Amino acid sequence: MNYLLSGGAKNGKSMLAQNIVKSMQPDRPIYYLATMIPHDGEDRARIARHLRDRDGWGFTTIECGRHILRALDMADANGAFLLDSVTALLANEMFLPGGAPDEAAPARVADELAEFAARTGHTVFVSDFIYADAGIYDDWTERYRAGLAYADRRLAQICAGVAELCAGNVLWYKGGWPA
Repeated sequence: MNYLLSGGAKNGKSMLAQNIVKSMQPDRPIYYLATMIPHDGEDRARIARHLRDRDGWGFTTIECGRHILRALDMADANGAFLLDSVTALLANEMFLPGGAPDEAAPARVADELAEFAARTGHTVFVSDFIYADAGIYDDWTERYRAGLAYADRRLAQICAGVAELCAGNVLWYKGGWPA
């Protein structure tokens, strides 16, 4: 089964995702697809925290900040995957260093994620809920937010389980996880 977990920062998405992946048939290899490309100390600290949180769980980490289907060249497609996060992956694809923003990135990323889900069948996608604030943003930030919403909706359509996490509470909109 594929899952989509969405919610704000530090609400338990990654921990729930780890538990779901770990429960996906114990004999299956498990992979953590790390999509964040660190740009500063805060990013590196977040990566270090995530590494500590999954230490000893048996995950093989694959760094894949762009072109997510390439991760399957480094993994057994029959394994179970935790992709953290759709948010970072889209940012990496849409805002390349030194170039103009890529307007085609949201559709391309959504297509690649849908193909990834179809090829694996055992993936937990983690995304950030960035739609509720009342901020006024520049045009490209709004395009990014709309692109992430598009990718999330596409994943929600194809995933068997879809949940939002807030303050450590899990609200299942579709399916569920029989923990």
